[in-house]
Amino acid sequence: MLADDHHLIQVRGARENNLRDISLDLPKRRLTVFTGVSGSGKSSLVFGTIAAESRRLINETYTAFIQSFMPTATRPDVDALHNLSAAIVVDQERMGANSRSTVGTATDAYTMLRILFSRVGTPPIGPATHFSFNSPEGMCPRCEGLGRVSDIDIDQLVDRDRSLNEGAITAPNFGVDTWYWQVMAGSGLYDPDRKLRDFTPREWDDFLNKPATKITTGAMNTTYEGLLVKVRRIFLSKDRDALQPHIRAFVDRAVVFTACPDCEGSRLAPAARSVTVAGRTIAECSAMQISDLAAFLGTLDEPSVAPVLQSLRALLDSLNGIGLGYLSLDRPAGTLSGGEAQRVTMVRHLGSALTDVTYVFDEPTTGLHPHDIQRMNGLLLRLRDKGNTVLVVEHKPDVIAIADHVVDLGPGAGEAGGRVCYEGDVPGLRASGTLTGRHLDHRARLRDTVRTPTGVIPVKGADLHNLRDVSVDFPLGVLTVVTGVAGSGKSSLVHGYLARHEGVAVADQTPIRGSRRSNPATYTGLLGPIRTAFAKANGVRPALFSANSEGACPGCNGAGVVYTDLAMASGVVSVCERCEGKRFTPEVLKYTLDGRTISEVLDASVAEAAEFLTGRQARAILGRLSDVGLGYLRLGQPLTTLSGGERQRLKLAIHMAEKVAVHVLDEPTTGLHLADVDKLLALLDRLVDDGGTVVVIEHHLAVMAHADHLIDLGPGGGHDGGQVLFTGSPAEMAASSDTLTARHLRAYLEGGAVR
Repeated sequence: MLADDHHLIQVRGARENNLRDISLDLPKRRLTVFTGVSGSGKSSLVFGTIAAESRRLINETYTAFIQSFMPTATRPDVDALHNLSAAIVVDQERMGANSRSTVGTATDAYTMLRILFSRVGTPPIGPATHFSFNSPEGMCPRCEGLGRVSDIDIDQLVDRDRSLNEGAITAPNFGVDTWYWQVMAGSGLYDPDRKLRDFTPREWDDFLNKPATKITTGAMNTTYEGLLVKVRRIFLSKDRDALQPHIRAFVDRAVVFTACPDCEGSRLAPAARSVTVAGRTIAECSAMQISDLAAFLGTLDEPSVAPVLQSLRALLDSLNGIGLGYLSLDRPAGTLSGGEAQRVTMVRHLGSALTDVTYVFDEPTTGLHPHDIQRMNGLLLRLRDKGNTVLVVEHKPDVIAIADHVVDLGPGAGEAGGRVCYEGDVPGLRASGTLTGRHLDHRARLRDTVRTPTGVIPVKGADLHNLRDVSVDFPLGVLTVVTGVAGSGKSSLVHGYLARHEGVAVADQTPIRGSRRSNPATYTGLLGPIRTAFAKANGVRPALFSANSEGACPGCNGAGVVYTDLAMASGVVSVCERCEGKRFTPEVLKYTLDGRTISEVLDASVAEAAEFLTGRQARAILGRLSDVGLGYLRLGQPLTTLSGGERQRLKLAIHMAEKVAVHVLDEPTTGLHLADVDKLLALLDRLVDDGGTVVVIEHHLAVMAHADHLIDLGPGGGHDGGQVLFTGSPAEMAASSDTLTARHLRAYLEGGAVR
């Protein structure tokens, strides 16, 4: 039949970003893994071309009215794409910060739990909506289903040991002799010379809570408001991002969120909290670790809800099987890491009735212990076996090994990439001689001798989150790697305790605070010497060469693009017609440095810029960016487009310039090709050899093998973790330990399978 001929996704002439007019065929209903160094064009091909065009074509099937509410997508730069199916992108974007979304609601597990309680719970109270904290019938009246209430920490507003005349009010804009202070001090409601802690209950209430009241101060009539009333009105009622930085910092300190006292954080109305199944309420079930909840549901025998119970058990088993058993259903979705969010989304799709869909994954092993990667592989294969096309961007050899088809892009990054270096099966890749093929069986070796610590940073009795009275020493002057399965307590130990010490700098993957106008040149300080060099070469002011200052194009204010707010519809981003995306005025673009305009310099990659920016300061900054593996980044690339791994390496480059004593890195191998991991290890060695200390949270076995010292946490995640299982050198772990990490490290060093 002709219908059976469409078994290949055909890409012809793809030129998105750095892709070099590439054409290839991808088998449908198979698992294809895309490999290559960072910046080689993997994401441009998979996300920017295949997935983007699939979504654009689907959006075009909606009516014009519906399309007006959707972001406008331009067609990718490609000659032709044939035989596309509907694409579902499962990337590492954190789940929306909607405070009403939880792991339970995001996976539909809580929906099934509500049905279970509404059918077999005692006493019966009504339909499933009565157990929903997002419905009026089920939500707690006080917190409206949020589980927490906001309050103001009064001690962040005032110093009770002072009087008003002594400056008792510490909130911004309330200093002595300011207008706000004069109204309060002259109100006559209390003595401005009396210390606040000596106020009577009536005076204290007037001072804090008195509603707007007309009073006479001296010869003037004005309106008096209690301090809390006024602070809420002038600060808290406004958009946080619109506040001045010092006021925003004050608001962050002063506003505290506490568990709702009425529902004790469960979000539910009293009636919903009174119903039990086998002695447990729905709030208690939601708060249980998923692994424990699965065990509890396994003890229930309720024939009337057998199909729901079976589906719920299967869903929880999948979450447990992918290494998320330490989460609970009431965990807010916005608090999940990118890797956790991706795996939660993945499990949701496993239960979908849809088939013949193209699933696109971005490094699904991020944040996973080697033990959990095998489970992840199982889920990818299950999605394929349901009749779906699975496209995965990945660097880990364990995932590449299960591919039906491999596309290796390169050979380099940026302008040096964008070509197909290899296309075929895994044995062919291994024999291909490409950078990926050569490194597929590469193993980092143990050190001949580990470095001797010069001291320690002790941590005593750590009990944050799931840590169980942990006491451990972090050695100074060496490379320490903290390991353990997801949820074992690594981040709680390192970020919660070690990072508090003086001289410790943390380079993590959180978004860099700053607008879409920030870029690597502005963030690293490189723009300064560039502007100075342009000004000196042309005899004009440096301010002309800043897109945030005099030289900015007036049409887009130096952004290069115009953001159009469509009120209730999604905003539209379009290239500025006035400067054609160059960000500067025509007058500024007349000036050149070694034949290049400021726009062309900012469009150059770090590696390209190193060839023509020869000043000492510029070379030092570019050298550090190259050292951390970011040679392919464009100097003017918006920071909002960087991945988590790229953001972390950018922060590390900044810290390298600051001569920090202790560097803390959280999974620095994220997004790194196998060949680049060796470069990272050399960089970490250099930081230690220069007198520093490096502590890395990492799952990558090459980094573990290269360490001087290992701290292994576990044995499981959540309440099954939080204990130190091993401390010592990698050689000692491989020789004598039997933890999950030790077994995988041993197999890695021997080049065999885990026993």
